[in-house]
Amino acid sequence: MPDRSGATRAVALVGPGGAGKTSLAEALLFASGTIDRQGSVDAKTSVGDSSPEARARGGSTELNLMRFDYLGDSFVIADCPGSIGFSADGARGVAACDLAIVVVDPEPERAHLAEPALRKLEALGVPHLIFVNKIDQARGSIQALLEALQPMSASPLIARQIPIRDGEKISGFVDLALERAFHYRPGKPSEQAAIPDDLKEREKSARFHMLEQLADHDDALMEALLMDEEPDPKTVYADLANETGRGLGVPLLFGSALKGFGVRRLLKALRHEAPGPEATAERLLAEGQCAFIFKTSHGGAMGRLALARIFGGSLKEGAELATASGEPVRIGTIFQVQGEKMVKAAEGRTGDIVAIAKLEGVAAGDWIGSGELPPAPEVELDTSNYAVAIATKERKDDVRLSTALHKLVEEDPALSWEQDEAVHETRLKGVSDEHIRVTIDRLKSRYGVAVTSRPPQVGYRESIRKSVTQRGRHKKQSGGHGQFGDVVIEVRPLPRGEGFQFSEKISGGVVPKQWFPAVEAGIRDAMVKGPLGFPVVDVAVTLIDGSYHSVDSSEVAFRTAGRIAMSEALAAASPHLLEPVRRVTILTPGTASSKVTSAVASRRGQMLGMEPREGWSRWDRIEALIPEAEMQGLDAELRSLSQGLASYESEFDHLAELNGHLADKVVHKELEPA
Repeated sequence: MPDRSGATRAVALVGPGGAGKTSLAEALLFASGTIDRQGSVDAKTSVGDSSPEARARGGSTELNLMRFDYLGDSFVIADCPGSIGFSADGARGVAACDLAIVVVDPEPERAHLAEPALRKLEALGVPHLIFVNKIDQARGSIQALLEALQPMSASPLIARQIPIRDGEKISGFVDLALERAFHYRPGKPSEQAAIPDDLKEREKSARFHMLEQLADHDDALMEALLMDEEPDPKTVYADLANETGRGLGVPLLFGSALKGFGVRRLLKALRHEAPGPEATAERLLAEGQCAFIFKTSHGGAMGRLALARIFGGSLKEGAELATASGEPVRIGTIFQVQGEKMVKAAEGRTGDIVAIAKLEGVAAGDWIGSGELPPAPEVELDTSNYAVAIATKERKDDVRLSTALHKLVEEDPALSWEQDEAVHETRLKGVSDEHIRVTIDRLKSRYGVAVTSRPPQVGYRESIRKSVTQRGRHKKQSGGHGQFGDVVIEVRPLPRGEGFQFSEKISGGVVPKQWFPAVEAGIRDAMVKGPLGFPVVDVAVTLIDGSYHSVDSSEVAFRTAGRIAMSEALAAASPHLLEPVRRVTILTPGTASSKVTSAVASRRGQMLGMEPREGWSRWDRIEALIPEAEMQGLDAELRSLSQGLASYESEFDHLAELNGHLADKVVHKELEPA
């Protein structure tokens, strides 16, 4: 049963981008009386999506928190981005919520867009219901939508309502639990009425089907149905709450967030059927007083904030808790969050989601508490494949760039950056091109660091085809001690992936042993940039001869001689270009599979196989090899071919020889003057 202790319940809004999650949050705030005027995402007046980046793109780019009270019960909403580029921002927050509302479009042909959200909720064990938004724009039937959605849910979908139609438009609904009709009124609560005569038989059939679903987990209800007895309304509502809270069924309701249709019915479902924080604490294995840190944020007037869900008792400023490793932490100022507004609170109540200032030594995914703490929830994050090389527009911003990137990466689990010393690049890596663009905008707007971006350099390498023997001599006399080093090396190709081998076959001490490391160092120096302009791999070098001077020979001289010998040997050993090839795993709806395979072929890709995605409805798993040079823009192309759903993971597989005009183009570009 739902919590009745006055604790705050947390509800996540999830689902595909554009389904209207933020609009539904706005409608819930308005219908509960929290705001006196319903804002709009399009008009940029909503409580959520208040960041400059969200306003600019007209959609969520980060998790938004809002709160409301309804008939004495307190709720906090976690409005999660639907776009694949930003979904990681709300992933940990969803795991700590009591219930998720999956917001979907009413058209059956778009039902598959909800599958990623449904599968992630099932993996986390988070109870959920479905709210079909934009019902006033529906062209298909609710039954067809239900049939399209059911294969995407491991638990049975429970239709709570049937539509009332006025011509082609849905003008209201019949509540199957309450057995009453409700007619929509724009901007006002729905008008309650008796069930229309032409719907009575359909309502009776739909209600009986709903009761049969509930009876699968209630023997007493099953017996009542078999005896043709009308079940007690309290039993029906208790079973709905039980099935929802335990994930045994997924209720489906519908309405229109923009017009307020069905929103108050949804509020009542949340009030009576959403589980409380005690059930979530049990699911997360949390005992006693504790809090789960699911996100950190920077950039506001309050500085670094930790967003936390509280369990097992109220939390006050100054409280002394500890991390899982036993490190003490002290609770700083506590804030309640309403969109972009922060309101200082005397305490955070059980179940509340709050922002805590100056909470040092913790990161997203950590628990803090007064006793033994549970492990962090295992949260699946979308793969970060998209990378760009960035550079500050002004050199004076280099240090500030590093500081800003550390803060952005801390608050965004799907973002990372690295310094590639080999090619002197700073690489920023995210989920999609849109994700990276927003990050670059934040660098400028939050931290005043303007950067340029371009595709990262491809990791080309070069090797040799034949063996050669080459002498390298370094002799220099400029007064006093001179420099003298003389070596003869034998260079031969190695099988692909063998790397570099160095050995010596010196006899008679023609090169003293103490200079062997210097010779090897010089050889390695020459391999940093071969005759084609790229690092050299898969070669074996043997020092076979040379000479030295008792006075003028030195480590520097023999290192220089080794570099000269290797440089000339590589040029004479038939050098050729190697390109990195990545093994790519693509997950896509089956409707887009043929287009995806064509996209792979157009990128010089080699198909390795395709099979159904295990546990998913009509999805495929495609394995392929694609040259790294052809990977740029793959994520955007896959999304455009699959209504934003396809994704991929990749890893380095091997180096392949590249010849012909493609190799000539790469080498010419590398060797031409800057």
